[in-house]
Amino acid sequence: MSAADLTLLRPLWLLALPVLAGVGWWLYTRRGGLGDWQKATDPALLRAMAALGRVDNSASRAPLLAMLAAVAVTLLALAGPAIERRDTLSFRNLDGVLFVIDASASVTEDARWPQMLTMGRFGLASLGTRPGGLIVFAGDAYVATDMTLDHLQLGQTLSLIDAKTVPDPGSRPERALRMAADLLADAEVVAGDVILLSDGEGLGAASLQAASAIAAQGARLSLVSLNAPDPAFETHAAAGDGRVFTLEQTDALADWLSEAARTRLKAQDYPLLFWKDMGRYLLILALFPLLLLFRRQAA
Repeated sequence: MSAADLTLLRPLWLLALPVLAGVGWWLYTRRGGLGDWQKATDPALLRAMAALGRVDNSASRAPLLAMLAAVAVTLLALAGPAIERRDTLSFRNLDGVLFVIDASASVTEDARWPQMLTMGRFGLASLGTRPGGLIVFAGDAYVATDMTLDHLQLGQTLSLIDAKTVPDPGSRPERALRMAADLLADAEVVAGDVILLSDGEGLGAASLQAASAIAAQGARLSLVSLNAPDPAFETHAAAGDGRVFTLEQTDALADWLSEAARTRLKAQDYPLLFWKDMGRYLLILALFPLLLLFRRQAA
């Protein structure tokens, strides 16, 4: 390792070194080892105490230098000297969650649409380390957000969905579910979840076949019903190895996605830029000059 391999993570701490040097020089050049005691004490009393051996006139600078050295090393440690590591393995979660949102007029114009968005936000908040994505559909399906770990971005995109998001009229959930299956396969998700938020319009044989295809990939299809769920919801959940939730079951959905989450990790194909902070080891060196402050005086 050479000096070129080092970098400082917090270089602004070095600005304190000139201040420390100035304070140290002022303390070092002060007259006498007694400091201001010679000005504050009666000269006769000071001579009497010196005759009794109660005054140390050695004026040793060793304790001062030890203290200054310890502070200087501490400042260097706070500056964060670090070395670059390129051999660090990184991992990604092989599980993922896709939220498939029905943005048709029958859903977005319903009085309970804000509750459905809240349901989606509860689901996003429970993802943990799992990547997530958004698919919106009406008469056709579109990927709103690809699989990502940026859950904040997912939440912001979810909040912007309204009746104008998908221009195609109608409700074709089978297209959205087939797109979800393809997206999970492209992301190499081996144990994912698909959450369909819908009023049930358009659920039929085609969407049921898509639900079975999702389950065949090792994922689960669960459904959130805008209103009271009809039998089609239970049929699709059974085919997709998932569950049916109502808008009042926000906690149940969060528990389903968090407690039952599967966390399979895989090493990434690309290395991460990783810096190892060596400052903590410099703090150990700062202890050695401090030992001089605790040395026993000779009798």
